[in-house]
Amino acid sequence: MPRSPFTVPARASARRALIAASFVAIGCRAGGGGPAPAQPPSGEVWLTDQQVSDGHIAVQPVGIHAVGNDVVTSGRVTFDDLRVAHIYSPVTGRVSRILADPGQRVKKGGPLCAIQSPDVGNAFADLGKAEAELTATQHDFQRQKELYEAHAGSQKDFETAEDSYGKAKAELERSRQKARLFRRGDTDAVTQEFVLRAPIEGEVIARSVNPGAEVQGQYSGGTAQELFTVGELDRVWVLADVFEMDLARVKKGAKVTTHVVAYPNEVFTGVVDWISDLLDPTARTARVRCEVENPERKLKPEMYATVTIAAQGVEALAVPLTAILRLADQTVVFVEQGSAPDGRRRFVRRVVAAGDDEGTSMVPVAQGLQIGERVVTSGAILLSGML
Repeated sequence: MPRSPFTVPARASARRALIAASFVAIGCRAGGGGPAPAQPPSGEVWLTDQQVSDGHIAVQPVGIHAVGNDVVTSGRVTFDDLRVAHIYSPVTGRVSRILADPGQRVKKGGPLCAIQSPDVGNAFADLGKAEAELTATQHDFQRQKELYEAHAGSQKDFETAEDSYGKAKAELERSRQKARLFRRGDTDAVTQEFVLRAPIEGEVIARSVNPGAEVQGQYSGGTAQELFTVGELDRVWVLADVFEMDLARVKKGAKVTTHVVAYPNEVFTGVVDWISDLLDPTARTARVRCEVENPERKLKPEMYATVTIAAQGVEALAVPLTAILRLADQTVVFVEQGSAPDGRRRFVRRVVAAGDDEGTSMVPVAQGLQIGERVVTSGAILLSGML
């Protein structure tokens, strides 16, 4: 259980003893030369109205309050997947020119680098072969069709020519689609140079290739290397892990505040836009994605973050945090219970079962108190020192 800021420190005992002695002196003066006032039983403190005022002791009725309004957890900054592109080369070859540098903005279709690749020449060669094959099969099909219609050729030869013509058309379309990847932006001229282009508009966030480097193509069957990352960082995702016990209080659209170590005094705001339907079987957490505004681009992907998600509080019997005292292994409060026989106000120490008090102003109490009872919310430490 976390240590409350109101735990009684040993070094303050002398100060409390002095205050308690002054209270006793005030009581003696109030009684004049008469008999000594009655002594309260163990666990109780009796004070006059003047002593309560001098000690700044305040009380408040116990009631039902919303507790646990925020869910605090850890998270990690990532790209907004809808606004970033990880770009690979579709061909195998050697980088001949770099056409965009990190930090540079590029338009959709803007050039990033040029790659000299034999795949480009092979693609256009395949296209030429497919066009020639289509012409040959088309002529054969027309010839067989005329013979068949004149009853001078067999049906088998006609159907074979028709099938070959259909295959040739399909192969030509495939070759055209592949060759279209390798054409220059403004012309259909055949070239051995392939220009890698940006699929989206944005900023070149990262480049991992240099002139002369050999690159592996995505379609060659090997392991392709990411060459460029293009996107926007003015809005990012923060992926938070929410424990199972808090998941029911997290709703889509809830407000989010994020803190990172690099900027401890700054707050980044956003909203919850997605909650995973799956639970991590080991950590017992669910992934929650938050959209966070990042206009100055201070949040960087892979930064660790502390995420606070505004959640609907649970209605429960609760007292202010200032009423709670952590004494050794006990949690106690002081309850005002009427008047003592001599008319002084009676404060009784009571052990309660309270929830976690970290990061909240109201602490839920499961046992030890009832609605309407008056607890000390200011000056409880002083009363503890007088026992």
